[in-house]
Amino acid sequence: MQLLVLHGPNLGSLGRREPDLYGTMSLLELNRELHREAIALHAGLVIHQSNHEGDLLDWLEEYRDLVDGCLFNPGAYTHTSIALLDGVLAFGKPVVEIHLTEPLAREPFRHESYVGRGCVKRFAGQGMESYLEGMRWLLAFLQESRS
Repeated sequence: MQLLVLHGPNLGSLGRREPDLYGTMSLLELNRELHREAIALHAGLVIHQSNHEGDLLDWLEEYRDLVDGCLFNPGAYTHTSIALLDGVLAFGKPVVEIHLTEPLAREPFRHESYVGRGCVKRFAGQGMESYLEGMRWLLAFLQESRS
């Protein structure tokens, strides 16, 4: 199985950005761990990061027929982007919403997830483990769907 992983705005600054909140792991280190886990689970990954909403939408369109599902951390766009919600809905494959922190435990403006309305599941608040649990869940969900 092939999965698309999309990292949204400011995730390129992991390891330097608010380490007390996001930890010291860089995006490169996070992606290496995702690849290790994917290999162990016999899955392939395509990973992209962008600070630009249009890039994220373009990748949802570009990979729609090439992957089986998506792990998506839309960052701050989670709370603002109806366009990304529409992109997730048009993707037509299962999308899992991922967050390193728990938005519901943060400022009230982070409590609404537009993107999450189109996702099949959400993992948040566990740092890198949010991604790893999300990947394991999505692969099991896809395998069960094929049965």
